[in-house]
Amino acid sequence: MPARSGPDTAMVAAARDGDQAALDRLVADSLPLVYNIVGRALNGHNDTDDVVQETLIRMVRGLPGLRDLDAYRSWLVAIAVRQVRDHEAEKRTAQHRRTDLDTATEVADPASDFAGLTILQLGLTDQRREVAEATRWLDPDDRALLSLWWLEETGELGRADLASSLGLSAKHAAVRVQRMKEQIQIAQSVVRCLNAQAQCAELRGMFLGWDGVPSPLWRKRFARHIRGCTFCGRRTQGMVPLERLLLGLPLVAVPAGFMLTKLVPVTIKATAVAAKNVWIPLTAAGAAAVTAGVFVLQPWTSAAPPKPIAVPPPVVVAESPTPSKAPVRKPSPSPTPKASKKPSPKPSKSPEPPPPPPAAPAVKKGVGVWPMNGVSNSLAKSGARWYYTWATHQNGVQTPRNVEFVPMIWGADSVTPKALAEAKKAGPYLLSFNEPDLAQQSNMTVERALELWPQLEKAGKILGSPGVAFGGDTPGGWLDRFMKGAKQNGYRVDFVTLHWYGGDFRAAAATQQLKSYLQRVYQRYKKPIWLTEYALIDFSDGARYASDAEQAAFLAASSKMLASLPYVQRYAWFGLPAKEAEPNSGLFTEDGVATRAGKAFQQAR
Repeated sequence: MPARSGPDTAMVAAARDGDQAALDRLVADSLPLVYNIVGRALNGHNDTDDVVQETLIRMVRGLPGLRDLDAYRSWLVAIAVRQVRDHEAEKRTAQHRRTDLDTATEVADPASDFAGLTILQLGLTDQRREVAEATRWLDPDDRALLSLWWLEETGELGRADLASSLGLSAKHAAVRVQRMKEQIQIAQSVVRCLNAQAQCAELRGMFLGWDGVPSPLWRKRFARHIRGCTFCGRRTQGMVPLERLLLGLPLVAVPAGFMLTKLVPVTIKATAVAAKNVWIPLTAAGAAAVTAGVFVLQPWTSAAPPKPIAVPPPVVVAESPTPSKAPVRKPSPSPTPKASKKPSPKPSKSPEPPPPPPAAPAVKKGVGVWPMNGVSNSLAKSGARWYYTWATHQNGVQTPRNVEFVPMIWGADSVTPKALAEAKKAGPYLLSFNEPDLAQQSNMTVERALELWPQLEKAGKILGSPGVAFGGDTPGGWLDRFMKGAKQNGYRVDFVTLHWYGGDFRAAAATQQLKSYLQRVYQRYKKPIWLTEYALIDFSDGARYASDAEQAAFLAASSKMLASLPYVQRYAWFGLPAKEAEPNSGLFTEDGVATRAGKAFQQAR
């Protein structure tokens, strides 16, 4: 068993007695343990960061009253468990007040889903993969217990820590753990049968009533069938004990963004201790590296944040080739979109960093961006939490603080070593082929896309399907044939990418049409959805745009709807730049002024 990571009693004593540097180190050293407890208990739900932050705040505030220094780890784990329980209780209370079934709890983002991260980062196969997927089927109490037992098996906690954090005796804790392990094994059998290539007819028939989201209720229903089915029951034979499967698994790394946006405010909020910022610099290998199951962090104390890294001047974008005379379905940019008609100003020798975005927008909200004057400042003002440029590079955009750039492999010609190397450096996600079902866009056959797919998989990213222009819900359509081909070849597709443009300019009607389309696609593929282009544009005869007021009304209504759908993980409006003299769906003009749609986008949460 590896040695436990975490603070020693001397550090705890110094932090308790008011040593600010020791407090900074204590918070940093405690973060991996707390992050893994909360993250696994919530399976990377969007609220994970908030619960971790609140746990650390309560730890700092309660530290002066800690008497038994040897009990620090158990005390910290107990705080984390209480915060998880409080979060689940608040969530259940909020759900009871809701009447719309579409406002169910959001599913975890695949970049923070602990089951997905365990599979993706550690390259688990076969039964280890099944166990990681099975954790999604547990109820909240068992998932919280699993987070503690998992850390016990990896050597991060002892049984005494686990029992005391739950307020149980060692014997009672052992009984609880055994019951939880039984539920995991049942869930593993469900995962194995659902993932099998050949399934019995009765099991396939059960899919008709299932929404595709793992839950304790459906675990029980599927398990009941498996126990009584000779065909399915044979698949559950030969399961390796859980302890052997978990042996040697390291902790999941704390995201770099958490350290800069969540860890820094901890000591600011903790008024019980002298306030002084905790800054954790990013090492060359990232903010945290996993080495033999132990996090390697580099903390230091400073009264001010480190100086921002100088941003290179904007890249000069070449004029795109002249489009054909055939009517273009929509002005979706290619990897080298057409430059603005107005001449771009020469870049400053020391460009000013863009202003910070508005406070706390939803992580779902994003936007498609192409070059224009002042694009970086407009992106910062928009409140978008992520953006893309239809390329693997930022295309001259200076990424604002707390905003994520997501790369895209645009078409067949973009599958190059250089582009794939750029994609590897840019965050956890990768978007793929842009509208391959249109001749004016990446224009690819399903067979060609499948032929190139293994190269995209090798980038090691959370990978989205090709973004079809339409017909994502159509049996036998481009996306349907691609998804079937990917499954037959054993290829990985982590989420479905869609585009949608509505010709009905009434906000309520268009919002309902979009919602129905997303629901049909989700029911077909049972995978998370990214809506990476959408707006009100009628392409039935050329390109007819809704008015700015109509776009704004639709944006306001649709953003609320998209926030409520648990399977829609991200969306991006088309797009950021707006031309004053032409009808369009843009959010900001070149002088940085928000359109009516832009103001609605800023308000979206």
